[in-house]
Amino acid sequence: MQRKVPFSEGEYYHLYNRGVERRIIFISAADYKRYLVLLYLANSDQDVRIDNLLKTYRYEEILTHERGSPLVAIGAFCLMPNHFHILATPLVPDGLSRFMLKLQTGYSMYFNKRYTRTGSLFQGPFKSEHAGKDTYLKHLFSYIHLNPAKLKDPHWKNKIRSGRGALRKFVDEYPYSSLGAYLNNVHTISDPTLFPRYLSSQKEVDAHIADWLAPSTT
Repeated sequence: MQRKVPFSEGEYYHLYNRGVERRIIFISAADYKRYLVLLYLANSDQDVRIDNLLKTYRYEEILTHERGSPLVAIGAFCLMPNHFHILATPLVPDGLSRFMLKLQTGYSMYFNKRYTRTGSLFQGPFKSEHAGKDTYLKHLFSYIHLNPAKLKDPHWKNKIRSGRGALRKFVDEYPYSSLGAYLNNVHTISDPTLFPRYLSSQKEVDAHIADWLAPSTT
């Protein structure tokens, strides 16, 4: 649903949006990488020009570049061809709105310039849902990280089968989500320290994903 009340520090929010008319917003690997860099650099109380950094640094190096104080803590994210999901909590007043404005504006400007287009890229302002209960927060965390499973098998949830090892491998290795950071315990864009322990523990995260991918028996 659309945001109707101010975001509160210490609370958790599911943020998402998709391309206008459901269009593809990530066409190439370079587009995904650009958005990943924006997830890092837009999360700052300073204005940093990515194009200037790209003249000197590689994408991976930018993700460790000094950016100032973050506006939000990102607990999970996933980029899909025509939409994205982010789980975040604001760290400063109006931090979440400022972050999302910088993120969406920065990527839209990049995309329109790269593909010689004009007009809105996203379906209006970003959408948000408050994740106030532990049960929903756990569900959301797994839901975000399991989104890539649809790319390998759109109907995987409805199938009764035991061969889900390949699906788990695909999800684990998907390069445009935060799951790999949790499994490897190496975080740059995401920051689990301000989220409940059941989301930040490497063992717990592995168990969450395994439970969701367990073959159906009914």
